[in-house]
Amino acid sequence: MPGILYLIPNTLGQDTSELKQPLAAVIPLEVQALTARLDYFIAENAKTTRAFLKLIDAAQTLTKPLQEIEIAELNVNTASNALPALLAPLLAGRDAGLISEAGVPAVADPGANLVRLAHAHSIQVRPLVGPSSLLLAVMGSGLNGQSFAFNGYLPTDAEQRNKRIKALEQRSRQEQQTQLFIETPYRNTAFLEALANNCQAGTLICVATDLTLSSESIKTQTAAKWKAALAAGKAPDFHKKPTVFLLLAQ
Repeated sequence: MPGILYLIPNTLGQDTSELKQPLAAVIPLEVQALTARLDYFIAENAKTTRAFLKLIDAAQTLTKPLQEIEIAELNVNTASNALPALLAPLLAGRDAGLISEAGVPAVADPGANLVRLAHAHSIQVRPLVGPSSLLLAVMGSGLNGQSFAFNGYLPTDAEQRNKRIKALEQRSRQEQQTQLFIETPYRNTAFLEALANNCQAGTLICVATDLTLSSESIKTQTAAKWKAALAAGKAPDFHKKPTVFLLLAQ
């Protein structure tokens, strides 16, 4: 009988503040206990996963020493023909945990293809509760939570990006649909400037940074107000910090 593929949520970042929250504030105790008993993980980043397992071990002792736990990597560079080998231990009856670099696996994460293949092989898939930056951002934004779309990264070319922003703003206006984006953290300021400059003045833009961390910040205001704030040198404190951007056209 095949093993179970557990989709294990990771933290959304390392909280270095003295006021940092305990692990249980973002990862339920039941999820911690289940993670602690596994000895095979498929991870977007092995180093990040080891750091996460150290946090788990401090709260729930790992069944095996960390150095004896097997971690196979699955990232954007993993070829599709390498996926069956990652599932081989499960087909042999071994349970496994799929872990993203941050947040929940298979959402804005290369793990979705492995989950699809697991279903094709009749392997049971169990998603576990944990932090999703996208859902937390929608919750905290005040924008439409009944209809929203995640667009991932927009083009890095300025002209193409600006055209895409205008098209998605138009879609938001027509469908009253919240549009979500992420950006490479060091380009956060440039991306917010692009949103503020290309959206109509009354379009609402939310910037949600360091969600679940002590430095968390969520702010929603019109494109006009963001444009004025940026012109006054009052950009959010989000340089090199994981951030979710949202817009809703009025």
